[in-house]
Amino acid sequence: MSTAAPSWLESGAPFVWRPYCQMQTARPPLAVARTYGSRLVLEDGRELVDGLASWWTACHGYNHPHIADAVRRQLGLAPHVMFGGLAHEPAYRLAQRLAALLPGDLDHVFFAESGSVSVEIAMKMALQFWINRGVTGRTRFLAFRGGYHGDTLATMTVCDPEEGMHALFAGVLPPQIMGSLPVDDAGLAALDAQLAAHAHEVAAILVEPLAQGAGGMLFHDAAVLRRLRALADRHDILLIFDEIFTGFGRTGSLFAMQAAGIEPDIVTLSKALTGGTLPLSAAVANRRVFEAFLSDDPGAALMHGPTYMANPLACAAANASLDLFETGAWRSDVARISAELAEGLAPCRGRPGVADVRVLGAIGVVEWETPVDVGGLCAAFADLGVWIRPMGKVVYLTPALTISSGDLERLTSAIRRLAGALD
Repeated sequence: MSTAAPSWLESGAPFVWRPYCQMQTARPPLAVARTYGSRLVLEDGRELVDGLASWWTACHGYNHPHIADAVRRQLGLAPHVMFGGLAHEPAYRLAQRLAALLPGDLDHVFFAESGSVSVEIAMKMALQFWINRGVTGRTRFLAFRGGYHGDTLATMTVCDPEEGMHALFAGVLPPQIMGSLPVDDAGLAALDAQLAAHAHEVAAILVEPLAQGAGGMLFHDAAVLRRLRALADRHDILLIFDEIFTGFGRTGSLFAMQAAGIEPDIVTLSKALTGGTLPLSAAVANRRVFEAFLSDDPGAALMHGPTYMANPLACAAANASLDLFETGAWRSDVARISAELAEGLAPCRGRPGVADVRVLGAIGVVEWETPVDVGGLCAAFADLGVWIRPMGKVVYLTPALTISSGDLERLTSAIRRLAGALD
């Protein structure tokens, strides 16, 4: 087993600006040679069990043959064509399938490349919805503390301004309206009053249903979503669900909204959409929103078009991913993973420094009372044969839905061991 860094890493390192780290002090990244299943094979020969499924994208595990075959077939036909004025079968079939899977009349699919961009598109749809209807002043969004919706400029404005990653930009970006999720009757009354005061300027409510992801892996129950739908209707405000984290089985239902039995006006999708192979996202609108853009006036159209939107390779991967979801095997997998996460992480509860242990579907979280040393813990976990990258105060697991019980035990065992070391 070689301990030397590969030549490509050493020669390229001065030119790569890495995400979410201070480049002057950050530890070198781990060099990955290949992947399979729930494993990362490093250039030095080590194998790590991936506890995050590459930011929860590789939901079927890495290198799934059905998805890989679909991408190879499409590569031989057309790797990409512009979507302005042209069409291709993978995108049109994918849009039809997504509309069939989503509840209600969420039938109108606008494709993009990244999750952040799909949220920006949803926000743009909401703003123009009111403009097209001749309503002025609806220029702001109500978002929630603990929320995270991306790192692009508009999405930064709807992330938690204090607990999120964008506090540096306070006072620079246009402020949105921040509320607290209505988890009880008092919270419902407070949010109702807040909306009553601001409804005339709010275009939409934006929320991550059931689980606020990168803002701290915070959970709430389905009743919260029903309250938000009722408030949106009462105050005549659009409701946007950001299901980039929660969509495609992560919380136990195919889409988190299904646990509440309600639908938003717009939903954003990405991450697991292509099974962790290629970038693709979508903002999906209901009939009411879509029809507000139909007009003899060209100016009422949605003037937006990411260059690689509806990329045929990505759409082929997404269709193959949906094939796997349609087998239904993921439901029992998520139930098993949820039970094993609950059992495996429970011993961390009550340890000094541990504030909470929680599990929702295939999401497991151990939250510390104070922020953890991300770089140091990543290295310590790698020494134990696992890849886990904490954020803020939380050490979390979002493994592939196909992970074996043995590999999942390696992940929870590593967290238990290091939780003890941090006492």
